[in-house]
Amino acid sequence: MHARPPVIAALVMLLAAALRVGAQQAAPDRFEQNVVAFEAADKASPPPKGQILFVGSSTIQRWDTARYFPDLRIINRGISGSELADSLRYVDRIVLPYEPRVIVVYAGDNDISAGWISEQVAVTFERFTRAVHAKLPQARILYIAIKPSILRWTQIDRMRSANAIIRAYCERDDRLAFVDFDTLMLGWDDRPRRELFVEDGLHLSPQGYQLWTTVIRPYLVGHDVAEAKR
Repeated sequence: MHARPPVIAALVMLLAAALRVGAQQAAPDRFEQNVVAFEAADKASPPPKGQILFVGSSTIQRWDTARYFPDLRIINRGISGSELADSLRYVDRIVLPYEPRVIVVYAGDNDISAGWISEQVAVTFERFTRAVHAKLPQARILYIAIKPSILRWTQIDRMRSANAIIRAYCERDDRLAFVDFDTLMLGWDDRPRRELFVEDGLHLSPQGYQLWTTVIRPYLVGHDVAEAKR
């Protein structure tokens, strides 16, 4: 069954003002050039509808989906430096036109680093899913949890809090799935594994992307999200 009423609807009301303030802190058109470039590429070579779409921040933008998923047609619309709020802001231009059957989202990392509280990130994700489902009610949305990283380890508590709220929301809607790499990315010392990151301690190394690819592949190869959750 589809989730209703929204799990975190009360938070939407409580944090609406805070969200407006947060949105004003970043220039709303700071990624306009990126979106225009996507639109130009689509005009020159329109991608087929009903495919798999990756959206989010630099972790998505850096993901060589053609290499890691050579058997799948994936449209990558990641924007380096973007926040989850940017995926929501541009949903009409970088998500809906493709009418994707599956949407993979990784964003929230930069939001927490920019000072957004956990609840704000969760509310933004809910708003994103509702914007998508208002026009594409059958679309499946896979949220990759905010990853633990070496560079931003001091922010892990807020990241985990946001993840917990988003996980609870996803569990109540069979069109949504939540994948958490927290445990898989930690070593014996319960700290992020160095080999999964490039030198900056934030972005994934080839080993990191291979790990992520292996885990999320079942969600993308024709299974329903509800089935892949099992």
